Formats: sequence, structure tokens, C-alpha cells
Amino acid sequence: MRNTMNIDQAQEPDYESVKIDYVGFVDPYAVEGMVVLKADDGKEFHMRAFSGEVVKHISSFGENEGEPVPSIYKMIEEICEENELVLVKVKIYESGQVLRANLYFTGKKDLVLRNYRASDAMALASFYNIPILVRKNLLKETMDA
Repeated sequence: MRNTMNIDQAQEPDYESVKIDYVGFVDPYAVEGMVVLKADDGKEFHMRAFSGEVVKHISSFGENEGEPVPSIYKMIEEICEENELVLVKVKIYESGQVLRANLYFTGKKDLVLRNYRASDAMALASFYNIPILVRKNLLKETMDA
């Protein structure tokens, strides 16, 4: 679903900006991935139950210069360039029992893509080094993983 909206609107009070604090795997076979997101106040959100392949991509962004960018991310980059759009932030939230994300683009016009997989949005945020916003109700005091 595509919706246009004002990208520079004030951040909603029920969202918190977070950084990726840890990237790893839940299982020894690297099938299920996990990311720990941390807010400035130290609260965390442990995001899991997504592809180990996505974790490998997130881990590689920014670390391995010269490694080829996965084709899906390259495709999104080319679409954005052709349409003079830039991904500026992603928002992670719960939708029923699953995590979803909205992707916010700006450029020639503002564009919000809604209800996409949170793991893909997290990988794109990592790839572009852009803000990740998470609903505050998902953040918990520091947990031992």
C-alpha cells in the first residue's frame, strides 16, 4: 500500500530512535537471526525469528568494502536513484503477532511504503545507515540474552 505524507513531520511520541547493538544467530546452523536494538536510555528490543541470510547482510554492511551488494538491495537503490528518492527512516511496530515496518522515502515527492517485513526494513536501514524507530512499548530494560 502506498501513501504520501509529509516526511518532516515531528516524530510521534510513541516511537524511540534505536541503534543496532548486536547482530547474531539464535541457532548453531545460522538459520534464524537475531538483532538487539538499543535506545539511548539503554532499553532494548530483541528482534528474532527472521532469516539468517538477512543477518549476514546486516553484518556485512559497512564492514566488508568491495563485497557485492545483494541484488535486492541494489535493485532498490537503482529504483530510488531513477526516481530521485532517498530512504530516510524506517519504523518497526507490531501488527498482530508479527513485526512489520514502514519505509519513509523523500525526494521529488514523499512516499511511505507500509506494512513490510521488519527484517527487510532493518537490513535496508543498516545498508543506508538511516534512523530506525521502534514503538516504545516494544523496548524493555536491558536483558541478558
